[in-house]
Amino acid sequence: MKEVEKFGVFIYSGAMNWQIFQQDEDGFGEIELKGRWRLDEAECAVEMRLVNQDTGAVVSKDTDWKQAVTKTDGTWSGEIKRVPAGGLYRIETRLTHKKQPLKEWSIRGDIIHNIGVGDLWVIAGQSNAVGYGREAVNDSPELGVHLMRNSEKWILATHPLNDSTDTRHPVNCDIPNPGHSFCLSFAKILKRNLGYPIGFIQTALGGSPLTRWNPLEEGDLYKNMLHCIELAGGKIKGILWYQGCSDTDDKGSASYGSRFKNTLLRWRKDLKDDGISILTVQLNRVYGIKDKAVDRGWSKVREAQRQAALELKNIFITPAIDLPLSDTVHISSAGNMILGERMARVALGGVYKKPIQFKAPDIAKASGCNGGKTVRLIFDNVVGRLCNQDSDSPCFKVEDEKGAVDITQIEYKGSEVYLKLLRKLEGSAVVHGAYGANPPMVPVDIDRMIPMLAFYNVKIG
Repeated sequence: MKEVEKFGVFIYSGAMNWQIFQQDEDGFGEIELKGRWRLDEAECAVEMRLVNQDTGAVVSKDTDWKQAVTKTDGTWSGEIKRVPAGGLYRIETRLTHKKQPLKEWSIRGDIIHNIGVGDLWVIAGQSNAVGYGREAVNDSPELGVHLMRNSEKWILATHPLNDSTDTRHPVNCDIPNPGHSFCLSFAKILKRNLGYPIGFIQTALGGSPLTRWNPLEEGDLYKNMLHCIELAGGKIKGILWYQGCSDTDDKGSASYGSRFKNTLLRWRKDLKDDGISILTVQLNRVYGIKDKAVDRGWSKVREAQRQAALELKNIFITPAIDLPLSDTVHISSAGNMILGERMARVALGGVYKKPIQFKAPDIAKASGCNGGKTVRLIFDNVVGRLCNQDSDSPCFKVEDEKGAVDITQIEYKGSEVYLKLLRKLEGSAVVHGAYGANPPMVPVDIDRMIPMLAFYNVKIG
């Protein structure tokens, strides 16, 4: 081995095995390579090319053998331009010299295997972004879905995605070993529909509050996220964001909305992309919360997440309120498979503009009728009709100036819901849907089995 290392071409930066490169708006990637060369011959030149991994055929005329900038001090650099979205590809290098006119017998060079050009998605947030599904599930790895691990090396994406083995940035090292995540299912669906590779940059950390992602507050996880994005080339397609459980206390939930929006806007500014797509998950249910203020805090955070998707461009939201758990708070492996598919549909419809229905039912208007003894709710994004499998589920809550108003009957009619009240509304009134940390069963769009988004403090007109 030592004899081989003494001559030829060596790649030191710009690409590594299994790496996915972010494509540009025209569907091409660019790979900048640097390294060293060594041979006891004069007038040497480093050459490089890109071929298909499975066949060895040159990808295009733009990627055939080209001479790199080869310096006499033993360094070299070069660019492979207009690499089409796709793969997997292989980078080959060689060292030519005057004494060997037959280039196919040139001196050896480093080879980079199984790379692709496609879209990069950052995984950010807390434990349900990391993935803590515990039961066995069939969610196998797939060529073309790759991951930059915490070791800062690229590899075929496999669970657990936040594996801390050989980590180079312990700031997002989870204390226990994580489990199954929704992200792999998400990426495989995207790859099959889009026809090119998907790469992940894993930066999430279980239990992390928003302060650690907000550059205007503590911001250490935010800094690590920027560091990882820079290592992967500096450009991404979007961010998968699942966070909020650690901000449901009275103080955190009260300011979550403004802090969350400011955080998203700052990310876009620092990434120099004011339209970058951010796919958020509305908080799932959690068991065992007895503090009434924290119970209300879960609703406040869910509402802040819902409002961010309404008010900011290219912010999308997916419900998780109905998904099964592995413990008191973490979505199970089976639930993650469902969430991965939901998130993929949101990406395909919202980000990639595919003609599919992807938005969850969302409250559009609440109004009083029948002399103030009925509340009419109108929902957007209902494809079939709203239906609650538990017809007696008390999934809505009404409050007015006198306090809570008992609901005696809930009637579902298409995209509308009618709440019949025990008494007439007094003064200003609001309605909540899927209230609290562990709300009762919520209605779904029966054609898609997508639950409504939870909402809080919606004024009744």
